[in-house]
Amino acid sequence: MDELGNKQELNLDDQNLSSLPEEIGQLKDLKSLSVYKNQLTRVPENIWQLTDLEVLNLADNKFPSLPESIGNLTNLRILDAGHNELIALPDSLAKLANLKFLYLSNNRLTSIKIALENLQGLIYLNVTDNQLSALPEDIGKLTKLMELRLYNNQLKSLPNIIGGLTNLRELHAMNNQLNSIPETIGNLKNLKKLMLQSNQIESLPDSLGSISSLTDLDLRFNNLTGLPESIGNLKKLRFLDLRANKLSSLPANIGNLKSLEKLDLRWNSFQSMPEWFTRLEERGCTIYI
Repeated sequence: MDELGNKQELNLDDQNLSSLPEEIGQLKDLKSLSVYKNQLTRVPENIWQLTDLEVLNLADNKFPSLPESIGNLTNLRILDAGHNELIALPDSLAKLANLKFLYLSNNRLTSIKIALENLQGLIYLNVTDNQLSALPEDIGKLTKLMELRLYNNQLKSLPNIIGGLTNLRELHAMNNQLNSIPETIGNLKNLKKLMLQSNQIESLPDSLGSISSLTDLDLRFNNLTGLPESIGNLKKLRFLDLRANKLSSLPANIGNLKSLEKLDLRWNSFQSMPEWFTRLEERGCTIYI
């Protein structure tokens, strides 16, 4: 305990620890605790009473679960429980109303059953590399969310209510089993990056053209046979990746996208280049075909 002192920050990363000293739970002033990359399956129960904690990094251990007492940490702003063995989340996680960053990547989650709508301060949510087949409907109530990472799951669809994420800047949903995108995607006026590669998407909604802030659209390795005419409304679009689809033609108004810097069309079924390809190239856009 003497060497711990009255710390506000404690870093025990990569120490090959299989347990933590009980004394850590007596550090009442502790605001940041990181035990990243150890061999932990649990922590002393009194750690869940450190109510001044604002940052807790449990990533890259062997936690099979988190206790309900985690709900005591109501001042937490950042919780990283990624790269563990979690199969479910405690209901009390929804009590962490001050949480801004929540990392749950690389676990064994098949669903998210906590009341996400209670986490109204959340601006970043990462649930990548799990076994999720669906998202909870209340995810659309996270109106402050700016970045949502969903890739490497088994999602077959995105809920219509995702259109409620009006502050979202980045949506990463690649490497799932999506075959369509909801019409409400057009409500995401602040979205800049829409990453949908390596799904099974066959068509896109007309509302896509309403995402006026979009700069990056990645649709490679899908099953698209066409694009909506509204794509020509994406005046801020810089990068459009359409590799490895089933496209044989494109809306001509793509040629009017003055911000477009790169258009990747490789591994499709184009027989010829329309004249507007030349216009794009002449003003500096790189086209791969």
